Amino acid sequence: MEEIRLQKRMSELGLCSRREAERLISEGKVKVNGKVVTEMGVKVTSNDVIELEGNVVKSNTKTVTYLFNKPIGVVSTAKDDRGRTTVIDFFTKEKTRLYPVGRLDFNTSGLLLVSNDGELTNLVTHPSTHLNKTYFVTLDSFVKDEHIKELEKGVLLEDGLTQPAEIELKFRSMNKTQLQITIHEGRNRQVRRMFEHFDYHVKALNRDSIGFLTLDGVKRGEYRLLTEEEVNKLKKMCLTNKEKNIIPSYKIKNK
Repeated sequence: MEEIRLQKRMSELGLCSRREAERLISEGKVKVNGKVVTEMGVKVTSNDVIELEGNVVKSNTKTVTYLFNKPIGVVSTAKDDRGRTTVIDFFTKEKTRLYPVGRLDFNTSGLLLVSNDGELTNLVTHPSTHLNKTYFVTLDSFVKDEHIKELEKGVLLEDGLTQPAEIELKFRSMNKTQLQITIHEGRNRQVRRMFEHFDYHVKALNRDSIGFLTLDGVKRGEYRLLTEEEVNKLKKMCLTNKEKNIIPSYKIKNK
């Protein structure tokens, strides 16, 4: 019988992401066969009994994924120790235990997937899948053409060189610039840090799309269930990019 790491098993069961599972394990909130586990190297099989915060975990009979339009001022976690509103607070009507797929900053709005599908979560958040994410950015100053071109080629941040991006200029004046930027990485605060590299201040940031998924028909603070076809298409896109190591090349589009 195959053995896999405990955090991976928890993700496959739809309990949480692997990152969240690691946090729960380190905090002593997970038991395997009645014993508290706090180390990351523990492996389990499908026969092992897993308890999370005192509740025996059972395999989900159905995985679900929702497309959520996150408002500003909401935390992209299942729980927050500071008492702030989390994305999961918007899903109180759903009976399934859910968690956010990746993150959006507290002050960033827009498209965020919420799911109990461990396979989808791992594919969407893994850097090797190069899944495109498009943001609408508002800055409080005039953004120079030469900086746009450098952003498209990649800029050196403290965690390395960013990969090529696509930028479409929407509006520009002396005290305001609006543009769309498409990236295929998932670094922390990446879009904001890319503009901060040139001393620009991001006034507003909204994620418009992930892959082929958009916010069409979903109002702020609301969500919709993805169809099975959409989930399968998203997984296939991630797997194709990963297998072929597809990284899009972009050209600037000024309007």
